Amino acid sequence: MNNIHFLKNPTMPKPQWHAPWKLFRVISGHLGWVRSIAVEPGNQWFVTGAGDRTIKIWDLASGKLKLSLTGHISTVRGVAVSTRSPYLFSCGEDKQVKCWDLEYNKVIRHYHGHLSAVYDLDLHPTIDVLVTCSRDATARVWDIRSKANVHTLSGHTNTVATVRCQAAEPQIITGSHDSTIRLWDLIAGKTRATLTNHKKSVRALALHPRQYTLASGSADNIKQWTFPDGNFIQNLSGHNAIINAMAVNSDGVLVSGADNGTIHLWDWRTGYNFQRIHAAVQPGSLDSESGIFACMFDHSESRLITAEADKTIKVYKEDDTATEESHPINWKPEILKRKRF
Repeated sequence: MNNIHFLKNPTMPKPQWHAPWKLFRVISGHLGWVRSIAVEPGNQWFVTGAGDRTIKIWDLASGKLKLSLTGHISTVRGVAVSTRSPYLFSCGEDKQVKCWDLEYNKVIRHYHGHLSAVYDLDLHPTIDVLVTCSRDATARVWDIRSKANVHTLSGHTNTVATVRCQAAEPQIITGSHDSTIRLWDLIAGKTRATLTNHKKSVRALALHPRQYTLASGSADNIKQWTFPDGNFIQNLSGHNAIINAMAVNSDGVLVSGADNGTIHLWDWRTGYNFQRIHAAVQPGSLDSESGIFACMFDHSESRLITAEADKTIKVYKEDDTATEESHPINWKPEILKRKRF
């Protein structure tokens, strides 16, 4: 099957041109590694969770700190802001999953059940459920209001590092240190498909906002898949590091951030790597403290926000002055042709 595909498409199609991104702002304030980011639906502010056990809320336009929330007793690994209620959700290495009421800035609900550190969470876009994933090798589905553990999604054999929800089937996708990705049936609480192509831990997932496709990031490479069954599309190779974070916007810019502080930007359709960034570590930080733990586009998709090991949050913007002439695509199909066979 694959050989026929290669004969039909011996070269990578010409990638779409994307403007390069450049560092716009560095935001300091956390006293530990910044592990997670979420942007609120109105695009006025965003939230970060960090190794200093705090959750901080920042003004998106100015980068100024609005609020710090304390309550976790260990690193905050995941944050999410509801589009449907004034709630913020957080999870951490203290096994806790919390719901914060942002009108009173206090915790109003706890979701009890995980047996170990909770590494990530995501809110379902249309149903009032929260999905969390943990070092206990499970993901859990919670009813937001009743706090009931509706499903425990079992099957992974190691830490579940990342989880994503979508309205269409499969509604839940998880990536694990057992090097597999699982697509879950939310209603039954059962695995629909297990994708076993990666050889190393899967720590990052990105769902395309317009297409019915996803990307997964691992230390071996980035892979793209189609829904609903998880059919393999292609490998994106060259980001030779442990990928912790990925994001994709509707223009087809895929961002991958790694534990060595590198950020790669890719054209989603062709897999062409059009830019590589290695942000300077902030003064006073060690070089070993370069690492990207989370990245996210804001809702206008004009800003890219990264959470980093030098305790900062960095904001990138597209270079408005760049053109296809000033930053041409350095793309040679014949090289790719040889490499692909």
